Amino acid sequence: MKARNEFLKDKAERIRLKSLEMTTRAGSGHPTTAMSAAEIFSVLYFDQMVYDPENPNSLEGDDFVLSKGHGAPGLYATMDEAGMLKDQDIMSLREFDSILEGHPVPKLAGVRLATGSLGQGLSGGLGLAMAMKMDSIDRYAYVLIGDGEMAEGNVWEAMLLGSALKLDNVIGIVDINRLGQSGPTIYEWNIEEYQKKAEAFGWHTQTIDGHSIEEIIEAVEAAKKDPRPSMILAQTVKGKGVDFLENADGRHGQAVSEDELVKAREQIKKRLQTVDYKPDNQTSLSPLPSKDEGKIEIDPQYQNGDKEATRTAFGNAVKKLGEQDKQIVVLDGDVKNSTRTKFSFDSFPDRSVECYIAEQNMIGFAAGLQARGKRPYVATFAAFLTRAHDQIRMASYSQADLKVCGTHTGVSIGEDGPSQMGLEDLAMMRSLYGSIVLSPSDPVSAEKLTAAMNTYQGISYLRALRPKTPVIYDLSEEFEIGGSKLLKPSGDNSAMILGTGITVNEALKAREILQEEGISAGVMDIYSLKPIDKEGILEAVQNASFILTIEDHYPEGGMGEAVAAAVGQNIPVYSQAVTKLPHSGSSGELMSEQGIDAEGIAERVRQLIKSENKQGVK
Repeated sequence: MKARNEFLKDKAERIRLKSLEMTTRAGSGHPTTAMSAAEIFSVLYFDQMVYDPENPNSLEGDDFVLSKGHGAPGLYATMDEAGMLKDQDIMSLREFDSILEGHPVPKLAGVRLATGSLGQGLSGGLGLAMAMKMDSIDRYAYVLIGDGEMAEGNVWEAMLLGSALKLDNVIGIVDINRLGQSGPTIYEWNIEEYQKKAEAFGWHTQTIDGHSIEEIIEAVEAAKKDPRPSMILAQTVKGKGVDFLENADGRHGQAVSEDELVKAREQIKKRLQTVDYKPDNQTSLSPLPSKDEGKIEIDPQYQNGDKEATRTAFGNAVKKLGEQDKQIVVLDGDVKNSTRTKFSFDSFPDRSVECYIAEQNMIGFAAGLQARGKRPYVATFAAFLTRAHDQIRMASYSQADLKVCGTHTGVSIGEDGPSQMGLEDLAMMRSLYGSIVLSPSDPVSAEKLTAAMNTYQGISYLRALRPKTPVIYDLSEEFEIGGSKLLKPSGDNSAMILGTGITVNEALKAREILQEEGISAGVMDIYSLKPIDKEGILEAVQNASFILTIEDHYPEGGMGEAVAAAVGQNIPVYSQAVTKLPHSGSSGELMSEQGIDAEGIAERVRQLIKSENKQGVK
């Protein structure tokens, strides 16, 4: 026992020293927050966590999430001491070609999730823990949390769900070192405040000295025995181990100078020792299995002339996919009767999770699930996804495989009013690294595009409608990511109307109105907004004199801008979008007010033709 404790103390000191050395070498970083957690890193990696240094991503071991991502130097130093960075020089921290980035990302084996935007790690830990439960793996998800990020609501969303799901394999450890970036944290070292709140959320809670090896070990072992999720509140000192750094304000995110490093090294080296002890928590585990494609053929069941909402088609498709693909997990935010994920909840309840009205946590939870090989389908109203933009953004840096559906898009939802209308979602989802954005117009395309999402590795977004729309495609029609459909060709020197989602049917009706007046117009369905079918659009508009895009979305970041960017100067592009302040009303009234119904589209085409006849093409 004594040898073990002395060994772990020595490892903590070496973690401190390496954290200082690598940040000074980099000229930036967060050494003091790594130093406060050194004993925690040491106990977890050299005593409590089960993992394989040769296969750190194995699904058979425990997981660690560094929610306080700025503590990355401490994590890297620990992994180096554990033999996990054989081919990496930790002195390459933050360099251009180094995988040891300023905050952890999964390109480094042993890191499941990108962290650094504070408050999100515990949500990911819940997802990892749930995936372990689903796969009957008796392991733990450890999450190291900074006291500063305990001010984030996302943390408390996660604690609420963790308790509700009885995830007893989640162990959170809060590094309460008192100091944030610009000053003291809200409770400083008033650890009882954290304890009262954690207990109120139903978590097994312990308070410890975060620099005591013995207390950390005892707390972790007690957490493993409790039937509740656990939160260990560890009081620590920022900059611990170097006298001029301990509890020093204004040192957050600052590397020490070369002269200071010499002094710090002298202090730490006096405490280093060689201990004859070999930890037994490292073991041999199976490598991470390769991921299958997830390609499944589904058979939509609609007839020409039928009307159905694309949100319902999405729900039908996910149910069909989930019945065949056991890796699919469905998450919803208390709107499953509206998003139609209820079909999946009824069909496979063991792989369907109610996340309640906590969208930020739902996305982080999904990111954790997919990090252990699950395929999460996440659904809520598109408007409510905006509050989880940061979580989706961070998931993209994790190269996460998320399938997200935003329903109730645009003014077409009607009477509920603007708080429920997704009018910013295209701009938000198009801006994400590696994302695809799909906007089906009818139930056939909605089901097939939902199935196409299952094969995509990255952030997939499907925009779904509340109103029912008519079936316009044959059941045999295929839909590829990055494609489009030319529904009606344009005549010479005529308009080409590009619709997406609900505006496709309105564009078809507008074409009929114009035809009766002797005006020719083509219609395209731009169902893939990212990637957009540049070649298909340019080929379809060869004979047209201009493009008119119609969308139930704000013009900023929507389809009009995507099309204009794609076609460049080849043809004039005009946009008709939501430009007036939305409000309650019927779907038809609201679309008419914005000029995106059939009559509004026809009138805009007339105006553009008159303008071109007078002034020529812009």
